Amino acid sequence: MLYELTAHALHEKLKAREITAVELAESIYARIDAVEPHVKGYLTLTKDIALEQAHAADAGFQNGDDMPPLAGIPIAIKDVICTKGVRTTCASKILETFVPPYDATVMAKLNEQGIVMLGKTNMDEFAMGSSTENSAYQITHNPWDLDTIPGGSSGGSAAVVSADTAICSLGSDTGGSIRQPAALCGVVGMKPTYGRVSRYGLVAFASSLDQIGPFTKDVTDCALLLNAICGSDTMDATSIDAPVPDFTQSLINDVEGMKIGIPKEYFTPTLDTEIADRVHAAVAVLEQLGATVEEISLPHTEYAIATYYIIAPAEASANLARYDGVRYGYRNENPEDLITMYKKTRSQAFGEEVKRRIMIGTFALSAGYQDAYYKKAQKARTLIKSDFDAAFEKVDVIATPTSPTPAFKIGERTADPLQMYLSDVMTTPASHAGLPGISIPCGFVPSGLPVGLQLLGAPMAEEKVLRVAYTFEQNTEHHLQKPKFYPNFADTRQNLS
Repeated sequence: MLYELTAHALHEKLKAREITAVELAESIYARIDAVEPHVKGYLTLTKDIALEQAHAADAGFQNGDDMPPLAGIPIAIKDVICTKGVRTTCASKILETFVPPYDATVMAKLNEQGIVMLGKTNMDEFAMGSSTENSAYQITHNPWDLDTIPGGSSGGSAAVVSADTAICSLGSDTGGSIRQPAALCGVVGMKPTYGRVSRYGLVAFASSLDQIGPFTKDVTDCALLLNAICGSDTMDATSIDAPVPDFTQSLINDVEGMKIGIPKEYFTPTLDTEIADRVHAAVAVLEQLGATVEEISLPHTEYAIATYYIIAPAEASANLARYDGVRYGYRNENPEDLITMYKKTRSQAFGEEVKRRIMIGTFALSAGYQDAYYKKAQKARTLIKSDFDAAFEKVDVIATPTSPTPAFKIGERTADPLQMYLSDVMTTPASHAGLPGISIPCGFVPSGLPVGLQLLGAPMAEEKVLRVAYTFEQNTEHHLQKPKFYPNFADTRQNLS
């Protein structure tokens, strides 16, 4: 089926005119019709726009134009990225009717490539969550077992690639929101170096942490999307002014002589033993292929979660102050006065997790507490970054589990925010340091749920990360496995047999 193929395989078929972009888009939408009622990965579908874009791509291929590698490729977009003329809700009631008048920079770049936009994907509200259960509209289900969560906050973007209802997608990663759902859904997900990709048009959660990145079916497609979306942008003051390499040139099936660090702090007794076994086995594959593996220490790792849940909510409390019912979005009807309108608008239209984080962040920034919490967290963040700086003087890439557990049951952790927050324990340290990180499939636990291997690089070292990821992928078959998904069956829980 066309919807099962990678972007680079489809490009060859489009270029050879074996298929048309319209046929490809229609194949994906037929798959969406069959699967989406069960997975619930999309909030908005843009079929009319997609078919118009597909016709435009076909015209280019038929004319013999030198078409970009993503031309005609159906891609889904996380609903936190602004799309001109297409509703962008951040999975929140407060933005239920918001239609941006402009495209995010990444969307402008993808449109230049001639992509086909399938629609906007579900997420945790304002990207605050690790399970996509915090959406104001629906819960997304993991295609490997519909009783389990797909991860978050980019759970919709991961699930649609896993379920073959998109060829690729974009998500955003603040504390692990690309890498963790990629691991739980058995796909490739990458957070580039902070500043590699413009945040202009990305609705802000925590501005010093947020970064846009791709979900794909393999590492080659990941490199292609990075080529398309990376680059400096005058509209984003945090954008890095540095040349963008051709990331496909780093897809070399060879790790001979590369040094891989294994941080002992990530392999504690609390780590699920099945996860640890799969990750150790993956590292052993890389060692057999010529890499040198050594244990390293990142001593301040234990402070990463506490640090994250001070810094990120503090920035969120400032960023979300703009949603006041005055300029755009939801507004409480018939308030008694202005202050009441503010209060009722925000209390009625923000979800519980968003309100929780706003309160945490506001408290951390309040008079008398800012030094005790926010300032101290920033100092801890510096120590965490220093640990990584020292480690990368000795190793090329750091390998860890992406998630401490496989996907858990829907509803299992909603009453325990602390346990939910610990879902990000493996991913938040790299976010503090602004590092590039990728999650790639590295096996399955006995229940059939996928496991992700996280590979981290020094700032701007995406090429090393991609090389190691590509080598592992080329010498294993984990990424070729698909959820055994039968949407016509009453019981849709599926495991590998």
